[in-house]
Amino acid sequence: MTQQTIPKIQKAIIFEKNGDPLVYKDIPVPTPAPNELLIHVLYSGDWPLATKSPLVGGHEGAGVVVGMGSAVKNWKLGDLAGIKWLNGSCMNCEFCMHGDEPNCAHADLSGYTHDGSFQQYATADAVQAGRIPAGTNLSEIAPILCAGVTAYKAIKTAELKPGDWCCISGSGGGLGTLAIQFAKAMGLRVIGIDGGAGKEKLCLDLGAEKYIDFTKTKDIVKDVIAATDGGPHAVINVSVSERAIDASVNYVRPTGTVVLVGLPAGAVCKSEVFSQVVRSVKIKGSYVGNRCDTAEAIDFYVRGLVKSPIKVIGLSELPMVYDLMEKGEILGRYVVDTSR
Repeated sequence: MTQQTIPKIQKAIIFEKNGDPLVYKDIPVPTPAPNELLIHVLYSGDWPLATKSPLVGGHEGAGVVVGMGSAVKNWKLGDLAGIKWLNGSCMNCEFCMHGDEPNCAHADLSGYTHDGSFQQYATADAVQAGRIPAGTNLSEIAPILCAGVTAYKAIKTAELKPGDWCCISGSGGGLGTLAIQFAKAMGLRVIGIDGGAGKEKLCLDLGAEKYIDFTKTKDIVKDVIAATDGGPHAVINVSVSERAIDASVNYVRPTGTVVLVGLPAGAVCKSEVFSQVVRSVKIKGSYVGNRCDTAEAIDFYVRGLVKSPIKVIGLSELPMVYDLMEKGEILGRYVVDTSR
């Protein structure tokens, strides 16, 4: 594909303003800035952040490089590239220089401050775009670019060793199903927590050794501690339940780590100080990964160690997925085919 074959108009899902319904409409194809790639997005997988308006959402895009700005180096037309949550950062502040680009005060975020991947053609900072090996199944790798990287970084943040117990709270969702596989591939023993039809089988099939349905247990703290012979060495909280987060602080093993990933609006993580000090429990937040984390997560996928359970839908069907999310009825991950 060459620059001359790029259309002027494309299909996209637009948020006209925060809280408005999603709109499927025609919009202009963007022109890449000097530092950006133009990616033909083939597949794409309520925070208190300021967003641009109108906005094209989405931050798990995978596609083909069809154009690039004058300052771009080390990319060529036809390369496969991924659009991530972190679209760009200043690269000069203390956070960027330490490899913590997501924490940069000037971070540019796909689908929030920068039009994202719910369109047929999208721009991405060439430095932050994910490099995808030729021949990769783009529909399957799309979720790795955000959900996968986020889950992988959270497990790294827990600083576990092979054989340790890793609890995934919210194990049956998009992040949780990937976290199970990353943890298993890293030599960890996995216990999943979730509720709802089909989630126990899904989690066990993906590699969880134990599973607890929070809708059926009478004492989740007691049950998790018993199942892991003293509590998990770390808990990866990808659920959006404040109650689940509070429970994790109590069932984690002494000297263990609670990692906060899911973002329930207005939630507070409560920990009784005496217990936390005496048990030497650590509570850490984990955001999305950096460029190194992205490359490592992609490599896990390429080697066949992780695979996101996906269902492919058309771009025009996307509003339906948001309804399912609100009802908690999603197993795995939905991936958007932008051609439909």
